[in-house]
Amino acid sequence: MAYETLDYAVEDGILTLTLNRPDQLNAFTTTMADELEAAYDRASADDDVAAIVVTGAGRAFCAGMDLSSDGNVFGLDETKEPTLEDLRERFDDPEIVAGVRDTGGRVSLAVYRCTKPVIAAINGAAVGIGATMTLPMDVRIASANARIGFVFGRLGIVPEAASSWFLPKIVGISRALEWVYTADVLSAQEALDGGLLRSVVPADELLDTAYALARRFVDAHSPVATALMRQMMWRNSAAPHPVEAHRVDSLAMFYTSIADGKEGVAAFLEKRPAEFTGLASRDLPPFLPWQEDC
Repeated sequence: MAYETLDYAVEDGILTLTLNRPDQLNAFTTTMADELEAAYDRASADDDVAAIVVTGAGRAFCAGMDLSSDGNVFGLDETKEPTLEDLRERFDDPEIVAGVRDTGGRVSLAVYRCTKPVIAAINGAAVGIGATMTLPMDVRIASANARIGFVFGRLGIVPEAASSWFLPKIVGISRALEWVYTADVLSAQEALDGGLLRSVVPADELLDTAYALARRFVDAHSPVATALMRQMMWRNSAAPHPVEAHRVDSLAMFYTSIADGKEGVAAFLEKRPAEFTGLASRDLPPFLPWQEDC
């Protein structure tokens, strides 16, 4: 599959997904939104992909929305007067998808439903959608050169890409509000101190650091268990009561214990590496997804 705005390269089980508009600092477009959504869904279905590392070509990660396009720069249809009912009842209607739904949110939901671990390798400027698209990713590692900004207030718009759901979970509500109120561009160290980043590394070590972490996530691990763990953490952490997590845990334990869990126990007892055979594309238990999924 060919992409206009991305590079999709799989090597040794790791997909490197590169935002590839370097002359425009990888500025986000509606085409990039469509291609990212498709790429994450493709990776979920591809058993050759065990984990995903997302980065940018050139000196930026993503400098935000490309504001040079004609008409509504966010790709929205200004002839419509949408309501919440439209977003509930016509969510997948092509007119709503193309003309009303936030493009960044479509990408965030694709990351959210992805069955593979996702690591952001933030190599440079990540502002606006360049920052919010990383929030549904599991880990964010940044180059010392990175700058991160939730700059929507400077444009008279609001944080998008479902970031009002993700950002407070990562950094806490008070810090999230401070960052979106001020619309400051943060240094990598400030983002690290605020809990947004796992680590900050020299630019020439960024991808190697991300790949090494990805390998630790997936080597000698069950792809089915990994997919379940990712969905359980994101979904259960937002449940209103721990009993909801207990219900899911019970089913997840039941189905993994009669599948890859048998090999894992046998390998432990026999003091040998496990050889898991489950595939995330084929063997996820039937209760997934257990919440409304988009």
